[in-house]
Amino acid sequence: MDYNVLYRKLREPLRFVIVGIIATAIQYGVYLALLNIVDANIALTIGYIISLACNFLLSTYFTFSTKPTTKKAGGFVLSHVVNWLMQLGTINLFIYMGISKEWAPIPMYMVCMPINFLMVRFFLKDKSSY
Repeated sequence: MDYNVLYRKLREPLRFVIVGIIATAIQYGVYLALLNIVDANIALTIGYIISLACNFLLSTYFTFSTKPTTKKAGGFVLSHVVNWLMQLGTINLFIYMGISKEWAPIPMYMVCMPINFLMVRFFLKDKSSY
């Protein structure tokens, strides 16, 4: 087995997971801190916005090894608006299903993160490197 080929194939998803853990920790921390002060949807949104800037820079430089541009930032924000809407929908679904507000983000992230990886990769990755 050629480990260089395997590494190249797994590098982006692995780095995406690392960046995702950092961004998710920021978002989830803010969410938990605000949960007793504001509605769960507002807490999720505020946490999402705060983690977005860090996520963009880390995704651009670390995950996809590319340079930030206005066009990439626009695509990143667009993909994250879609992701944020998916998160709002799934968190409310899981809360409706009886999962506590404190734990509902965990399955929400498991549903939304793989979809978000594909969207972010599409907008940030240089098309010539596909």
